[in-house]
Amino acid sequence: MPLPPPPTPEVRFAYEALVDIGERQSLGHGPLGERFIVRILGGHFEGPRLRGTVLPGGADRQLLRPDGIKQLDALYEMLTDDGAVITVRNRVLIDEADTPERYARSVLQLTAPAGTHNWLNRRVFVGTLHSLRPARAAVCIRVYELV
Repeated sequence: MPLPPPPTPEVRFAYEALVDIGERQSLGHGPLGERFIVRILGGHFEGPRLRGTVLPGGADRQLLRPDGIKQLDALYEMLTDDGAVITVRNRVLIDEADTPERYARSVLQLTAPAGTHNWLNRRVFVGTLHSLRPARAAVCIRVYELV
């Protein structure tokens, strides 16, 4: 007897973050491509179960591969309105070629302290990334929980 098919994952909106960023600085070429760093200056986030501020001090390390694909690896902290500090690791793949619309999708790892926001440690999150330039030196990150 065949097994029933596994459920197809769905997404549930977790939060949106507006993250202020500094200028992109070159770190030179490496064996995998050109490397950059972008400082994270602050911002804010809000969703149905959490809200607060993006703390300054994080950074986004970027790799521009020879095939034109950008790989981003951001590490930063967010402070919730109730005082919890959440560490965010956001890995993004950006493809701007051969598509009518910029493709920017990510996988996020969220680490929260025990307590109210412990659910963040127990789920898989994916997201989108949209630049707000030239109007603002910031990005909009929308995060979804896989359910």
